[in-house]
Amino acid sequence: MRRRRFLQLGSLAALGNWPAFADAQGKARGRVVIAGGGFAGSSCALYLKRAAPKLNVVLVDPEAPYTSCPLSSGVLAGLRDLASLQISREGLQRAGVRYLPARVAAVDARHHRVRLDNGATLPYDRLVVAPGIRMRWGTPEGYDEAAAQRMPHAWIAGAQTNQLARQLQAMDAGGVVAISVPTAPYRCPPGPYERASLIAHFLKAHKPRGKVLIFDANNHFPKQDRFNEAWQQFYPGLIEWIPVTEGGAVQRVEPERMLLHTSGGAHAVAVANVIPPQAPGMLALDAGLCSGHGWCPVKPETFESTLVPDVHVIGDACIAGPMPKAASAAHSQGLRCALALAAILDAQAAPDSSLNSVCYNLLAPGYAISMHGRFGITDGAIAEIKDESGEASDAPQNPAREAQAAEDWYRSIVADSFG
Repeated sequence: MRRRRFLQLGSLAALGNWPAFADAQGKARGRVVIAGGGFAGSSCALYLKRAAPKLNVVLVDPEAPYTSCPLSSGVLAGLRDLASLQISREGLQRAGVRYLPARVAAVDARHHRVRLDNGATLPYDRLVVAPGIRMRWGTPEGYDEAAAQRMPHAWIAGAQTNQLARQLQAMDAGGVVAISVPTAPYRCPPGPYERASLIAHFLKAHKPRGKVLIFDANNHFPKQDRFNEAWQQFYPGLIEWIPVTEGGAVQRVEPERMLLHTSGGAHAVAVANVIPPQAPGMLALDAGLCSGHGWCPVKPETFESTLVPDVHVIGDACIAGPMPKAASAAHSQGLRCALALAAILDAQAAPDSSLNSVCYNLLAPGYAISMHGRFGITDGAIAEIKDESGEASDAPQNPAREAQAAEDWYRSIVADSFG
């Protein structure tokens, strides 16, 4: 099997370990509550129910349907609408997962129960927390929830995605669009640069005198050479990247005046997409799952928290070594956690299974690039598995084929996460 195909279908890594549970299927009994139903939580629920059908698996998430962040920058370019990224919970329910449209408000780890925002309580034998991210308001200075209404981050797909799209459509023909990129780590490392590409595509078609400025708090970004190559090919003069060493970090914002302040001075823009630093969803913080670094440390074999027993953390919130905070990584972690839970609740040893990620980035219609990773456990930590040459980089890509692969991957991961 070709490496790329293997990584596109990350579930195959887990399925390779499926025979370990062939005799145990149906024996495991217990209650697993999963708080958060994005790609991580939904994948975990679906595969846990397949691995151990008699487990009582409850998925708690207020968002029905779920709105996908992958491909959402296409909404800004007019390449799709937000409705096309909404995913039903019905597939999970057909698989036997109990879905509750609510939010886990508190975790009582001592008594193994959670309290929902509607006042109900749920007991658990094991709890999986997949809370996604929250915005760290106040960075840049002046950027709070009110400021986000004028300068949307749109980093959680939904209303802000449509809001940013409307601002782009309404701006003057020669307007400047600013994207403020926070210091890593943050969700979807190449995402801001894909977004810049697709906004430039929109400007080129509808407002050719416009421009995109990327104010970056970093000095490098993933696949930078490939992005630069595409920008020169499709958008010469339309995109300017300003790294932190050249005054790219946005220090303060004035939403009322649409001003961004950097060490280089004040910049007036027509549209400001300010992406603030991020941290795990508030539930993780309230439940004591976060370390001093802000993210959630876990045991890589099972994704059980190192801070709170019988609670597992998966997805963007957890510390997973070099794995990116991306949907594909979250999906892979959900599968590994499901297999581990099925084993633990049936008094077996957790199986070993590799972890995978793939990030596709559409830079123009019919033109995409991708970043692949495969991960294992070395010396008790998650580490990237490199190829025979000792490199982790991918072979040369055909951008047209990658664009089609991106569509195929999206359909595959949605089906494999949400049933």
